[in-house]
Amino acid sequence: MKTTTSARLFKRALGILPGGVDSPVRAFKSVGASPLFIKRAYGARLEDVDGNVFVDYVMSWGPLIHGHAPKGLVKALGRATPLGTSYGAPSPLEVELALRVRKLMPSLERVRFVSSGTEAAMSAVRVARAATGRDKIIKFAGCYHGHADAFLVQAGSGALTLGTPTSPGVTKAAAADTLVATYNDLASVEKVFKANKGQVAALCVEPIAGNMGLVPPADGFLRGLRDLCDQYGALLVFDEVISGFRAAPGGAQQIYGVTPDLTCLGKIIGGGLPVGAYGGKAEVMDLVSPAGPVYQAGTLSGNPLAMTAGIWCLDQLKPKLYKDLAALGSRLAAGFADAAREAGVALQVNAFGSLVTPFFTSQQVRDYASATSANTELYAKFFRGMLARGIYPPPSQFEAWFLSAAHTKKDVDKTIAAAREVMRELAS
Repeated sequence: MKTTTSARLFKRALGILPGGVDSPVRAFKSVGASPLFIKRAYGARLEDVDGNVFVDYVMSWGPLIHGHAPKGLVKALGRATPLGTSYGAPSPLEVELALRVRKLMPSLERVRFVSSGTEAAMSAVRVARAATGRDKIIKFAGCYHGHADAFLVQAGSGALTLGTPTSPGVTKAAAADTLVATYNDLASVEKVFKANKGQVAALCVEPIAGNMGLVPPADGFLRGLRDLCDQYGALLVFDEVISGFRAAPGGAQQIYGVTPDLTCLGKIIGGGLPVGAYGGKAEVMDLVSPAGPVYQAGTLSGNPLAMTAGIWCLDQLKPKLYKDLAALGSRLAAGFADAAREAGVALQVNAFGSLVTPFFTSQQVRDYASATSANTELYAKFFRGMLARGIYPPPSQFEAWFLSAAHTKKDVDKTIAAAREVMRELAS
């Protein structure tokens, strides 16, 4: 595989962009490779600047449930662009998209659009603190809610320990109000609530975890979180930036029948353009300025191009789409498992609809500790082997693989065939 042009561009990028990229995982550091620079994308394909073509399973990290550059979206944006790219004023499109979101997710009685999932999560926590008059939040080890200071925290020696910053620049004061529990472990959550009684404003959770690799919730876990939040007077915040509109039209809350107080959205809601949103009960969201005193604003929030993309994207979410994606996801997961078993390689495959993660470990993956037991060096070799065979996986063991409407059975079978070859190499 020729990578001369990508290598030259990366060298130039290192002189102007920190680490040569605009988001860390893109640097391919964790998989022992150098990044490929992409020239164009179409359907389920990426083409890099050296002319290499790949079946893409990153799909811009999840937004592209309909594939790269679908014709309907391109046409819709073409009609919208001449009308202006940003108004800095209200437009009918904001109302139309908000109504569509509420129809799909009735728990969002009020919706505020922002420009990223990070903004959505940061703002939701601010609103929760205002609504409860409390300062502390609970998150889960391995769950990612964006790069706001309060979320860049990991557990200390135990779930009851105050959080410690995981990034320089995050102050101890910012981290001190973030408490960390264990995903899929209700007992750990209750311990944190009991130790901080009357102090917890919100519990933030990815209802289907996707940022330690894919980890679905255990039976009764989300319902248990709802009950604990009610018991201790905290708001339940679902971070559905990944699961929203992907797990189901109404997200994980539709599948599991658990209603959060606030929901954070991103990725698919923008159809590939930068969009986030947060929303929930009217009585809580009406605290947001200008209806209430909680300040939050954004220059590009609700811009007409992003709203146009979101409207088009949500309008295409049909039952057949989810049925087809689930079938492809199951086929891919089974293919990975078979390939590993045939080669004698330890592999656990987690799958949920169009989300898949192969973990190079012999133990079941249900939380952060078991996820991080995976052999990252083996995944790095797997990544490089798949890339050489025309498959573009996530450049990290701890990210989900995303399928889209543009992927076909032929694409999945090609991927499984490549995985068989690579697994045999890993075993030799």
